[in-house]
Amino acid sequence: MTQESAQTAAPEYRTRVYKAFEVTVADYVAEVTLIGPSKGNAQGPDFWSEAAPLFNGLDSDPEVRAVVLTGSGKNFTFGLDLPAMMGDFAKVLAPDAKAGARTEFHNMIKHMQAGINAVADCRKPVIAAIAGWCIGGGVDLISAADIRVASADAKFSVREVKVAIVADMGSLARLPLIIGDGHTRDLALTGKDIDARRAEKIGLVNDVYEDKDATVAAAREIAAEIAGNAPLVVQGVMDVLDHSRSARVDDSLRYVAAWNAAFLPSNDLTEAVTAVFEKRDPNFKGE
Repeated sequence: MTQESAQTAAPEYRTRVYKAFEVTVADYVAEVTLIGPSKGNAQGPDFWSEAAPLFNGLDSDPEVRAVVLTGSGKNFTFGLDLPAMMGDFAKVLAPDAKAGARTEFHNMIKHMQAGINAVADCRKPVIAAIAGWCIGGGVDLISAADIRVASADAKFSVREVKVAIVADMGSLARLPLIIGDGHTRDLALTGKDIDARRAEKIGLVNDVYEDKDATVAAAREIAAEIAGNAPLVVQGVMDVLDHSRSARVDDSLRYVAAWNAAFLPSNDLTEAVTAVFEKRDPNFKGE
């Protein structure tokens, strides 16, 4: 490769073949689209292995000054692909799971958290354009974004409590700083669904648009406006805004990773997984 071609070659992250994302870059704006491969762009092993290198690449790419994040099809994401992740849960759910299995599970949680953290730590502002369902891990993901806009059909749910899991990918750390403690507790303790208008009212999203096309167009417009500003100053604004909250978020993520490694395995979680496969409501007994 000549010196000239080396200088013009696309960064490695752009040439990588992704299974969970599509990535394009034009006019200093990157568009990242969730593509599954599971139904509803659910977050399976591919998502968790690809998110960190992708957003780390965006962070270091001088040709990117802002990022638009959206989902393919009708929905943003159904959240954690529980059936696809069960192989990773199996050891810690075994009746004889002890320190080794729990340590391995703790490491897996930290690895998964790194994917969401890469979105939050990206110095190129991330604008999430949300249509349809945004569930569980999807809320973790958008809470790591800098700006959120939604279509009128968007629905949100911090649903982990419904499947006997303490949300551990960042919602409990970041949402109080976005929507306040009371609204966070309401969503996290009930696991209920809220629509786009409610999300706008509590400050989860900045604005609501008629449909997905209008929402993505609005996100692109915001990204283009940001991209037109002095890039180092934009990064400076990001650093200053993130400084006061970073220690609090990091502490919360470390704590919940340790908590779930110790206490997540339960009969209720097994019942929740069984209910998912059997397509029925779970019967929790607090065991």
